[in-house]
Amino acid sequence: MSTESAPTKTISDYEAVLNKADAAVASFEQDDRTLTHRARAVLRTNPTLIPALVLLIAIIVFGIIADRFLQVGALSTILKQVTVTGFVALAQTLVILTAGIDLSVGEILVLTSLIIGNLAVNAGLPVGVAVLVGLFFALLMGLVNGVLVAKVKLPPFIVTLGTFSIFRSLKLWYSGSESIRNADIVDKAPNLLWFGNGIPLGGGASILYGGVALMILAAILWYVLNHTAWGRHVHAIGDDPDAARLSGINVDRTLISVYAVAGVICGFAAWVAIGRVGSVSPIGFENVNLASITAVVIGGTSLFGGRGSIVGSVLGAFIVQVFITGLSLAGVDDYWQMFAAGCLVIIAVALDQSLRRASQ
Repeated sequence: MSTESAPTKTISDYEAVLNKADAAVASFEQDDRTLTHRARAVLRTNPTLIPALVLLIAIIVFGIIADRFLQVGALSTILKQVTVTGFVALAQTLVILTAGIDLSVGEILVLTSLIIGNLAVNAGLPVGVAVLVGLFFALLMGLVNGVLVAKVKLPPFIVTLGTFSIFRSLKLWYSGSESIRNADIVDKAPNLLWFGNGIPLGGGASILYGGVALMILAAILWYVLNHTAWGRHVHAIGDDPDAARLSGINVDRTLISVYAVAGVICGFAAWVAIGRVGSVSPIGFENVNLASITAVVIGGTSLFGGRGSIVGSVLGAFIVQVFITGLSLAGVDDYWQMFAAGCLVIIAVALDQSLRRASQ
């Protein structure tokens, strides 16, 4: 029995069919372009927008509910009181960018101020020498934190919680729980108060030299973090320390340097604080730790590291001070002011989590 072979199709037959095929290219673009997604994209691209908007809204709200808030005196007070918190927030920003946290920054500041004050007022050393010695000890305190985190591999929270208690005990022992009075500083070391002097802005308002120094330091840190290898290493470690190590970054050395720089910044802030307050007290600036963390988180720096903004931290420090001043002028009790500060932190962290999930 013979079989009839099937007809063979030519290339032209395939081309004729191919011309009728759908020529549409596969598309994988996301169809969901809602307002929420667009807003998240804008906020991820411009992280300082959030603190800037919050600050603007806070000023408008407190300007409405507190009669004296927009007066020159209140605004001048905010400019003066934000200085120390701003310095500590800058130090805290560096640490949090590496996915760490430093609970000892406030104690470094106070202990350094006691060292500087005692050397300049009681020991009679020149102010410049006293400040350099104070900065040296602030550097040592930062190095202790950095070595314990980087070399001993202890969690930053536990390390700085421990050094918080250690530095707190040392400051009480060193000072004998006694303050250095303004009259003694004026008489023996008036240059300690230099950062408390101000530049008149008109209408009775002024900006302290400490505030000018804050802006200069913020500009320097912004440049370093965005345009130097060290800044890129800090961001890389916060984003993924293992990947950073595999890419050739010396993670331990960078971490130690971050905590050391943070300590020096707090040491310099101690000199600014003496000028701002006019005296030195072992129990001063008790709330600066919480205020600095609040400022950094509100400013858009992620507690998980790798993402943050120096400008945002400065704006966050202003937000904290605006809330404190505004609530005080509105007649709100102190405990409700602390309540509001706690709510600010929770809201800021929740927003950070939301943006982080959206970017994954």
